[in-house]
Parts: sequence; structure tokens; C-alpha cells
Amino acid sequence: MIDKLNEAVAYIRQQTKVEVKTGIILGTGLSNLAEVANVTLKIPYSSIPHFVEATVEGHYGQLLFGTIGSHHVVMMQGRFHYYEGYTMEQITFPVRVMKMLGIERLLISNASGGLNPDYQPSSLVLLDDHINFLPNNPLVGRNLDELGPRFPDMSRPYDPEMNQQLRETAKSMDIELHEGVYASWIGPSLETRAEYRFLRMAGADVVGMSTVPEVIVANHMGLAVAAISIVTDLCDPDNLKPVALADMLHNAAQAERKLIRLIRIFFEDN
Repeated sequence: MIDKLNEAVAYIRQQTKVEVKTGIILGTGLSNLAEVANVTLKIPYSSIPHFVEATVEGHYGQLLFGTIGSHHVVMMQGRFHYYEGYTMEQITFPVRVMKMLGIERLLISNASGGLNPDYQPSSLVLLDDHINFLPNNPLVGRNLDELGPRFPDMSRPYDPEMNQQLRETAKSMDIELHEGVYASWIGPSLETRAEYRFLRMAGADVVGMSTVPEVIVANHMGLAVAAISIVTDLCDPDNLKPVALADMLHNAAQAERKLIRLIRIFFEDN
């Protein structure tokens, strides 16, 4: 793992020497968030040692470097998922690389299904906690002490200070920002009515197929992390209707406009 990380970082450092302090992961249908930044460099995943291919529609598969306001950022335009057949090591490898490039905080976006009846399509949800329903954990196996402790604390997986800053930014812009618990489901099939009932009973407000592995690894490496979910469809088990990917991407695009504004002002203020 360490050798692979060093190889990836060395390759990226051949392309840029800029010191980045913030990493961003752009989820399904949210690649246009790259518009927030003044992008100065694009590196395809296919050229970075040990990066795998992003196979999902809407995930462009490139690492972007640039600035948002006065902040130097590195952005993953597309992520990897367990349902694509990748290992947890492959899914979370880019987070470790960004940490070794110097980031101190990580901002994650994702698309999700809304379990909370108060949510509507295109709602924004700030994650306060999560439930891991994936069949594995990225820290299983021999611990690499150079990267983090054997038993990392997860009592506050989402950084309270970053969350408070995002709340304040949303309030100042009159953008409704819900707050809730994210459940990570394996996919790629969407959940059944019984599974949605189970997830609501478990305490989840939104459900998706990503994010939790990256958040676990970020906490393991001591990164402050915040995540915002876009609600692409409603998951009411008593009134469940078939969902088309085109509709989900449309709802993501509608919410993306709000999220772009929110993130731009967030970086100006913080």
C-alpha cells in the first residue's frame, strides 16, 4: 500500500508542485461542481498509477487541481463504488493520495434517496452521522500505523466545525440545508419497499451507495471531513414508484445549482 501511494503521489508531483489543503469528491451527477473552481490541471485517472477506472455515468474520471477563491483544491471528478467490483482499498486509495498531497480537510458530495418524509427531490442534506451497511470496511486487514491508528474513533465522523460553517453559510444565503444520517447500501440495485422500511426504522434519513468508505479512511488519517447529499428521489415504501436514472440525474442537476453557490461562498468565508 505505501509503495503504491508513493508511486501515485510521485507521478502527480511530476505534474504539479502546488500545495493543496482541501480535497473535494464530486458524486453522481455533480461533476459540474468543478465550475466552482478555477481549474488549472486535469489528470485522467487512467494515467495515475494504481487508480482504477470510474465506470458510472456522470463520473468523468479525472483529478482536477485549481483554486476556489484563495484556496488551492484538488477534486475527484468521479469516484469509485463497491458495486463496480472494486475493493475497499481501491475505492479509498484516492483519499489516501490526497492526504499525502497535503490536504487537511475533505468535502464530499453524493446523490442519495430520501427516506425522511420532510425531504423533497433536490433537497440538500448535511450529513451528521452514518450507518455502514456495506459488507466490508476499508480498514479490515493489517493496520498501517504510518497512516492511522488501529481503532480510529468514529464518534464524530463528520467534523463539527466544518458542519457549523456550512450551516452558517447556507443560512446566510437562504438555502435550505437539512441535516441527517446517511445509510450506505451496496447496490447497484435500488432498495425494495421492505428495505426502505428497514432503513427508516434504523434511523437513516438518506441512503446511497458511496461515501462511508471514504469517510472512514479520512477519519483514520486524521482528516476533517464534511459531506452533503443531494436527494435525487423519494423512498416512501408506502407510495414507491419506479425511478429512472434520467430523473435522478435531472433532480441532481436542479440541486447542483444550489450546492455550487453554497460551496463557492463557503470557501470565500472559510
